[in-house]
Amino acid sequence: MKVIITGATGMVGKAVLLEAVKDTKVTAILLLSRRTIGQSYPKVSEVLHQDFTDFSTIASQLKGFDFCCHCMGVSSAGKSEKEFTHYTYTMTKALADALFVYNPNMVFTYVSGQGTDSSEKGRIMWARVKGKTENYLLGKGFKDAYMFRPGIILPEKGIRSSTKLYHWFYVIAKPIFPILEKLKSVTTTTKIGKAMLNIYINPQPNKHLEGEEINTAATLQN
Repeated sequence: MKVIITGATGMVGKAVLLEAVKDTKVTAILLLSRRTIGQSYPKVSEVLHQDFTDFSTIASQLKGFDFCCHCMGVSSAGKSEKEFTHYTYTMTKALADALFVYNPNMVFTYVSGQGTDSSEKGRIMWARVKGKTENYLLGKGFKDAYMFRPGIILPEKGIRSSTKLYHWFYVIAKPIFPILEKLKSVTTTTKIGKAMLNIYINPQPNKHLEGEEINTAATLQN
């Protein structure tokens, strides 16, 4: 399995990377990022790319991959709908379009969010935009596609959130992590990483995976 991971400098992307590095079925990992992770791992190469609306200059490096874990994303806080749409829908669409040219049989996973609006008509801006993004990916024509919709994600293995608000929430809430983890809707970075890799081997009928479904997918035979 040859895997592309975006957002490896973030919490979820780093989690997927750590699990992919250990997975013997993963033979190559390409990190597609705007900045380096600052570490080296076996099987891993990095392509630093600044313009996620145009992949023409690195198209040759995107060939021959089986799986994409698109974990890159931004918070909607302080952003207009136009700006959030650019970072969320426009960039994701450009990536999917570029990958589909060379890898139509690819499995594509996307980190969305709990409460995403598939109708694209709700009152909550970020949920509409995420819904539009999900719908585009599901209709693109890849071999398979999954939308991960986590709610609370508990960081593990030294992983930290790069979003200040979330980071301080985790610092304050750490003493009750064992209690939170017992809730079916709560997941962890480790479980998300395992779940993403597992669904490539074990296709799922449900294409929208929320906390409980993510936790179940993490236990599938890989």
